[in-house]
Amino acid sequence: MRYLPLWIPPVALLLCPSFAAAQAPPANRPQPDVLVLNNDERLIGHFVGSSGASLTFHSDMLGDLTIDWSKVKQLETQGQYAVLPKGAQLRPHQNTSNIPQGRLVVADQKITVTPQGASPSTVPVAEAGQVLQETTFQQQISPPHIGFTQDWTGTITAGASIVQATQTSRTITGEVSLVRAIPVETEFPPRNRTSFDFSGSEGHLSQPGTASIRTQIVHADAERDQYFTGARVYAFGAVAFDHNYSQGLTLQQSYGGGIGWTIIRNPDETLDIKGSAEYVRQEFRVAEANQNLIASNVAEDYLRKFKGGAVFTEQITMRPGWNVLSAWMATGDAALNLPVYKHFTFSISVLDTFLNNPPPGFKKNSLQATTGLSYTLK
Repeated sequence: MRYLPLWIPPVALLLCPSFAAAQAPPANRPQPDVLVLNNDERLIGHFVGSSGASLTFHSDMLGDLTIDWSKVKQLETQGQYAVLPKGAQLRPHQNTSNIPQGRLVVADQKITVTPQGASPSTVPVAEAGQVLQETTFQQQISPPHIGFTQDWTGTITAGASIVQATQTSRTITGEVSLVRAIPVETEFPPRNRTSFDFSGSEGHLSQPGTASIRTQIVHADAERDQYFTGARVYAFGAVAFDHNYSQGLTLQQSYGGGIGWTIIRNPDETLDIKGSAEYVRQEFRVAEANQNLIASNVAEDYLRKFKGGAVFTEQITMRPGWNVLSAWMATGDAALNLPVYKHFTFSISVLDTFLNNPPPGFKKNSLQATTGLSYTLK
């Protein structure tokens, strides 16, 4: 007769409870939401929220789905939600006692909201503007403090060209474009936006027996937009600095402020128009051409995101000078970023600058085309 070693029974007693605990289902695992369509198809997962005539539901099997409310037969949620009527806009620290909040049951195109410890209320689907998760709703009512380094998006681009032959040519380009819009979610009214742009190009071309050719273009600007409550109209202040060797411009400083209007604002597209009054100081390589200007600035900004991750941006600016009518300026730039790998994109950009009053011997128009590899901030 064979006997077990003395150490096996105690170890088995210790392992059995651990094995049983590993096999037991988690005690606090949340129950899934259930969505039933008009054809009686059942989806199990999580109700994300809704806006307008459609809702978003995360299915455990199919991922995120966008479904029209008209196709929903029944919906039952386990989490807490807030139902905003059509036309309602959330503002920080507003009174929300009239906004239904609680668990949801949807049937017959009616949303029944059951708060904790209170009687339910019913809202027709056709009268619901947005349905938000409780955490998202509270973040809009009591927005958390956002540090200056948080929530920035944009691109950082670098490019270079080197030719060593009969001609020696070296060109280095770089660009930084950053934007921080609060809140990030475009379905909520905007509160403020901060932007910063920098671009630079340095080139040198030499050939034996001829004079060397140099190009140097530098631009930097920053802008702060503050939206009026519940509107897409905003007041802004802006500052810009320019240096362009080919136009004889040593340094141009611009300081101003005005009013802007966000005409289009959604996750894939934005369009702004704005106008401002500015003070402009121009310093040229020919000191006699230096001048101070009182000017206006009329601008248009456009951004479009495409499927697959491509992003197109475009801007046009007109700046007439009022105390010196001949001293007017215009700029236009466009850029296309094509995804390459993860955060890296291939960038193609064009910048055209027109200066109507350069010193004698310098060109009025300057065109800069840049290609390079960009890193995209998410």
